[in-house]
Amino acid sequence: MTLRADLSVHIGDFTLAAAFAVERGTTLALLGPNGAGKSTALRSLAGLQALDGGAIELSGAVLDDPTSGVFVPPERRSVGVVFQDYLLFGHLSAMDNVAFGLRARGIRKPTANSAALDWLSRVGLAEQARRKPRELSGGQAQRVALARALATGPDLLLLDEPLAALDAATRVNIRSQLREHLDQFPGATVLVTHDPLDAMILADRLLVLENGSVVQEGTPAEVAQRPRTDYIATLVGLNLYRGVADGVHIKLDDGGVLTTAHPAEGSVFLAFRPTAVSIHRTHPEGSPRNTWRATVSGIEQHADTVRVRLSGTPDLLADVTTAAVAELDLAPGRAVWVSVKATETHTYPV
Repeated sequence: MTLRADLSVHIGDFTLAAAFAVERGTTLALLGPNGAGKSTALRSLAGLQALDGGAIELSGAVLDDPTSGVFVPPERRSVGVVFQDYLLFGHLSAMDNVAFGLRARGIRKPTANSAALDWLSRVGLAEQARRKPRELSGGQAQRVALARALATGPDLLLLDEPLAALDAATRVNIRSQLREHLDQFPGATVLVTHDPLDAMILADRLLVLENGSVVQEGTPAEVAQRPRTDYIATLVGLNLYRGVADGVHIKLDDGGVLTTAHPAEGSVFLAFRPTAVSIHRTHPEGSPRNTWRATVSGIEQHADTVRVRLSGTPDLLADVTTAAVAELDLAPGRAVWVSVKATETHTYPV
């Protein structure tokens, strides 16, 4: 185990309480909405925010333990950080930025510069070694920041929204490159992000925070398949409900009854994808299915489909084609029928 963290931090009326561990060679993504506590957790790990309780242990060494009075300052921690805005030194070249941490640790300039050039080569920027940050593209600046964080050989790498400042086209390429570097990094990595795609692609495990608390933890597949809050369900694109099962019938907490193909008992979550929803102008005929009245409350383009928000008992999201929007004459306020086959739903315990 490389990192063990039990974080308890109080900032005004906000409290963060989260415990997790990260193995060497793996990446943990802290995922959550704004104000969930992700940045507070990262600042605590970096030594920029002292704990009020709990402890942080990295590679067997205690970094922060208020009970015993131990607090290792940021500059003495074996931690590399890539900040959201990269925070490169504007007056230094790319090479000098990467060499900065090494020089700060007492390594002579020629040796530090040689190591910096090696790292710039690893991230494909050897030819930009003499350029200042203002002469670099967003993607290049991100890679310089990553090289600077890795050059000192840290036991822990912290990434704070590392792709947020990039445009969509650049993000795809840099995300792929970043994954390759993380796969080669021997230490532990903690990634802070609000982007589910970044988390799903870059991380081995997810820790989802809401309002300062951990609401779910697991592999990307586990979290995507069995979300436990509305926030997570929205991120992974599922309709999610909580209710009480009596065989194949689920009485939903917010009203309505849905049928599933797999019997269950007691408190459960029920989920299905927006693509499983069919919209009709009149009551649908045919095979048994969940059918109820709803009203279109919103329509928006969503990737290659159109996402339709529907108010009913229960509310739901449906993904349909642009042609279907025209054929059904969908518009806000339109009353429709919706249906979901029982076989398209799945349940799991609360």
